Amino acid sequence: MSDVVSTEIVALIFDFDDTLAPDSTTKLLKNGGIDTNKFWQNARTLVEQGYDQPSAYLKLILDNVGEGKALGGLTNARLRDFGASLDRDFYPGLPGFFDEIRDDVRSNYRNIQIEFYIVSGGLYEVVAGSAIVRKYFKAIYGCHLAGDKEEGILKFVKRSITFTEKTRFIYEIHKGLDPRETARNPALVNKFIPQEQRRIPLSNMIYVGDGLTDIPCFSLLKSTGGLGFGVFDPKQEKKAKTALEEFLQTDRVISMHAPNYEKGADLGAILRAAVANRCTAIQLHREQPRREPKR
Repeated sequence: MSDVVSTEIVALIFDFDDTLAPDSTTKLLKNGGIDTNKFWQNARTLVEQGYDQPSAYLKLILDNVGEGKALGGLTNARLRDFGASLDRDFYPGLPGFFDEIRDDVRSNYRNIQIEFYIVSGGLYEVVAGSAIVRKYFKAIYGCHLAGDKEEGILKFVKRSITFTEKTRFIYEIHKGLDPRETARNPALVNKFIPQEQRRIPLSNMIYVGDGLTDIPCFSLLKSTGGLGFGVFDPKQEKKAKTALEEFLQTDRVISMHAPNYEKGADLGAILRAAVANRCTAIQLHREQPRREPKR
């Protein structure tokens, strides 16, 4: 019998806006001189008319694209350029947190590795423009806009990620599917793969998010042995109240914390502990004596 131990992966999955950095879409709109309070109120009005939330805000962005409009000739290249500015906005403790977690796992746990992912309802190209994101994250999932040609002025919604669609990408990560292949063939996520061949067990996933759009991911992982942690800005009274009512009282997350990833901060400390506990559980499971099958 072989003594070779396969490498197991722990996935730390984040929403982006208001989880890793302040809302990037609001910053984009402000840079274009758009009244963001009015913009988001108009988005809420569209939702009341039957639009999915991401489709509503994407429509309003495209309404502001074009000659003489606030966002001008906006392209995906310009979105990526704007995304580069987000590296100054990441919350305290980032990006050092990623290096520290990775080094800790590498140093203390044999044949276990950590991977980072982003599953966001924000704009993919903006998030991908960040050098921090490109350096540390294995994959990014977000909304896509498109023009008539690859780098043309944006005119169309190419992908809109709704609340429950976020769980689709959790399953893509779980099964080890290549995001480039699933972009061309979304039905691949439904392909049957035996449990023992799935790349990352759901129980090895830790999800960090800030809003109601993250609830399906919290609920999925809670039911399958994974963990969920909520992020909220305690200075925003309304958001704090919503976090308490929708996340903690309904037992969807382990705990809620301010967005600070430093070692001494609540969120930074509990995420480090959660990763360490999961890695320890994997090692203990490996070391359990194998039982001979009954004859």
